[in-house]
Amino acid sequence: MPADFVAQPRFSRRAFLCGAAVGALACGAAVPARASRRPNVVLVMTDDQGYGDLGCLGNPVLKTPHLDRLHAESARLTDFHVSPTCAPTRAALLTGRYNNRSGVWHTVMGRSLLARDEKTMADYFAGAGYRTGLFGKWHLGDDYPYRPRDRGFQEVLAHGGGGIGQTPDYWGNEYINDTYFHNGEPESFEAYCTDVWFDAARRFITEHRDAPFFCYLPTNAPHHPYIVPPEYSEPFKAQGLSDDQANFYGMIANLDENMGRLLQTLDEQGIAEDTILIFMTDNGTSAGDRAGMRGAKGSEYEGGHRVPCFVRWPAGPVARGADIPVLSAHIDLLPTLLGYCGISPEGGPPFDGVSLAPWLNAPETPAPERAIVVDSQRIEHPEKWRKSAVLEGRWRLINGTELYDLSRDPGQEQDRAAEEPALAAHLREVYERWWADVSRTFDRYCPLVIGAAGQGATHLNGHDWHTPIEQIPWHQKHILAGLAGNGFWAVEVAEAGEYHFALRRWPREANAPIRAAVDGGAALAIVEARIRIGGQEASSPVNEGDVAADFTLRLEKGETRLETAFIDEAGVERGAYYVSVTRTG
Repeated sequence: MPADFVAQPRFSRRAFLCGAAVGALACGAAVPARASRRPNVVLVMTDDQGYGDLGCLGNPVLKTPHLDRLHAESARLTDFHVSPTCAPTRAALLTGRYNNRSGVWHTVMGRSLLARDEKTMADYFAGAGYRTGLFGKWHLGDDYPYRPRDRGFQEVLAHGGGGIGQTPDYWGNEYINDTYFHNGEPESFEAYCTDVWFDAARRFITEHRDAPFFCYLPTNAPHHPYIVPPEYSEPFKAQGLSDDQANFYGMIANLDENMGRLLQTLDEQGIAEDTILIFMTDNGTSAGDRAGMRGAKGSEYEGGHRVPCFVRWPAGPVARGADIPVLSAHIDLLPTLLGYCGISPEGGPPFDGVSLAPWLNAPETPAPERAIVVDSQRIEHPEKWRKSAVLEGRWRLINGTELYDLSRDPGQEQDRAAEEPALAAHLREVYERWWADVSRTFDRYCPLVIGAAGQGATHLNGHDWHTPIEQIPWHQKHILAGLAGNGFWAVEVAEAGEYHFALRRWPREANAPIRAAVDGGAALAIVEARIRIGGQEASSPVNEGDVAADFTLRLEKGETRLETAFIDEAGVERGAYYVSVTRTG
């Protein structure tokens, strides 16, 4: 351990609620091992791969030799937790704060937009002179001011929305030979999606090998739909696995192959020693091995949120080949990395997480007294106790009523709440304090900004409607089917003035008439379009061949709601799935 390492003190059960105190603890816990060079950071996070979906963690079918190598060379956080679904984990990981604070508690419905007053990992690194890049899945907003390039990332290659083929994504993408957004502009690739992300990340690493960089590599694989070139899935089908599970494991086999190329690039560029490399996943498995845990993706039980996390830094103080059983979470990685890289957290809000450096550096360091809360809301307005887990030591309080001792019952089958009433009451009080703290912002929306100077047109889509989930056209299959749903966008008019609205059924790149059938989708006999915003309402007829319904309205500055409708011959209303907004005067 270097002499300039400052040990972090133990903290109380209430420390996770005391923002200022936690912020003081969280950073400055460690500095780079070699002052002549700040470490690079590569953070790889896969999508829907669970704890048991690696060979090194006991999967009986799947072979992952390159991830197994990383596991052998890393400090392994064996009691590491995330949120049970995609966007919430990303929000917490990138801010060091509970996702519920930042407006992100769903994957759609305008509740996957990361609040503007949050500061991201990329903001901190870019502010400290690092080159920053993102390659893969963002899932925290596709319109200004929520895009990754608005949040500290200088180079971005990403798909839209929460998955390839979802409504914000480029039309017709399906994992192979797709079009993705490179620094905001569409660019076509002739390759499998995971290969595209890793190839771009390796180019970024090579280009910036002489200066410190932060490379964020969140893949969409192995998220559903389970699509992979057959050479990866066939070996699993030959073993008798179902098509879905064979494809799921095939996606991970491809990921592992790409991890091998990434490790090779770091070695060839001579920067492996000076690079902090982290591998983790964003929630529990969706189709793989549950590793003896109860629940899977989306669950409040252990299988929904306990995931692998490997940390390797050969030139630094991080232990090699050690299991670290300290209770830890996604909210801890940002303060940990800032401490290792000598970056001040000043200018950002207080962290909920703390630096894990004391345990990563010295695994024998006693575990702290600590409580962490995870939940899965996935509704418009959060509900107290909904799909929640309070974690403290070996204990888990589920939904405020069930209590499990993981040391005796790792499968969470024996509810001990009646046997341990005092402990259950204590953990309920922990949750009550947590809820009172994070719920302060639950009544706010994260508005999409229209008419901001220098931003050009804003392109909205139904993925971000505020409405019940069954009404939301969050995937392109809903657009093809002509889903009869509607909702509203929370918007902020940046400047008073004249605004043009183009209401479309099909995205701009499809350039198809509103009534038309595209790519085998349903034709709709739309006869009228309507718009409502800022106390104004207008309508117009829709004629055969119209690609868009156009409206021009004068708006006042401020937050409001945008509602649209296409009405067909039978009187059925559907929202305009895509709307482009431009300030014209």
